[in-house]
Amino acid sequence: MNRKVVITFLSFAFIFSACQPKRENKAQTKQNTVQTEKNSENHESTQTKNTAAQIYAKPEIPVLCYHRIADGPKGDYKVSPATFLAHVKILADSGYHSISPAQLYDYLVFNKSLPEKPFLITFDDSRAEHSAIAAKVLEKQGFHGVFFIMTITYNKKNYMTKDQIAQLVKTGHTVGLHSWDHTMAVKYKTPEDWQKEVADPKKKLEAITGEPVDYWAYPNGVFNHYAAQELSKYFKISFELSTKRDSLLPLQCVRRIIVPDIPAQNLLKSMRKSFGKKK
Repeated sequence: MNRKVVITFLSFAFIFSACQPKRENKAQTKQNTVQTEKNSENHESTQTKNTAAQIYAKPEIPVLCYHRIADGPKGDYKVSPATFLAHVKILADSGYHSISPAQLYDYLVFNKSLPEKPFLITFDDSRAEHSAIAAKVLEKQGFHGVFFIMTITYNKKNYMTKDQIAQLVKTGHTVGLHSWDHTMAVKYKTPEDWQKEVADPKKKLEAITGEPVDYWAYPNGVFNHYAAQELSKYFKISFELSTKRDSLLPLQCVRRIIVPDIPAQNLLKSMRKSFGKKK
């Protein structure tokens, strides 16, 4: 009887000792994972960043801006689906590569390399056709876009739903903020204005996408130094249109051009003319 007890005790002791290292390994693995995440978070802060003057002096990367994609009367803010398809096709056939705002940021701030003929393709105003048409056309060519959302338009007729916005991120696109209701940033005067137009919409959009919203497009493309300075507290990059760039805050005034309903060859000419030299 005693012998059986001793054997049983030794068996349990062996099993316990065999399991113990595994527990320690799991704990060590968890600790290593946490440390890796911390290192990743701190990686940017330890890198040498370009100064504002260095960023301002870097060659500009072409950034295209689309609004409506629909048939009907032509205009600066509307292109037909056929024209949009032709635009994307000629970009692909001409060897252009779409990049993300994150890649643009790394290029401007840390001198990271970019693919040959880089460009960004962006969309303003949350239109439903951005999800139904634009995203699908881009994906067929291996491109990804940047979609700037007005949060007042959630689930409204002719505008993207929350599910469509979330799906854009899941399929590799970037979602940025275009204010709450398209009020121009130069009109934000009080803390309440910034809360309503920027801080609250940013949080809501992040809840939808499940990711940080680090990029902003100025409503009407208009900004001033004060607006740029304030937005630098919220975003890595802000995109403007035709306003003169701010050399002190170059990350908050990255230029875009509006693409009208023009032949595809004219698009390439416009890109070379607008971004072929330093501005």
